[in-house]
Amino acid sequence: QVQLVESGGGLVQPGGSLRLSCAVSGMDLSFFTMGWYRQAPGKQRELVASITRGGRPEYADSVKGRFTISRDNAKNTVALQMNSLKPEDTAVYYCRPTAGYYGSWGQGTQVTVSS
Repeated sequence: QVQLVESGGGLVQPGGSLRLSCAVSGMDLSFFTMGWYRQAPGKQRELVASITRGGRPEYADSVKGRFTISRDNAKNTVALQMNSLKPEDTAVYYCRPTAGYYGSWGQGTQVTVSS
């Protein structure tokens, strides 16, 4: 059974940093492009960052230059380093393959940016 477990969220002031982690079990994530998604209240879920099997990252314009995605295939984990956080980054963050996976979403991790 595949499990996607996100962690590392919390409450942070504007300009602060957080590092999110995603632990994957039941699936070898080295076969997939992995993504970090987020969903803010009242908004659709959006892809904010992805990383290919070979380690090439891509970012949504809204987070470019502030977020860094990374992966460790040996540990079956994906991380998202978030710097210079803004109130509009407040959302529940999820990790998931960007394609080829049809299972459930993880529970996500809440990120709240507020003074």
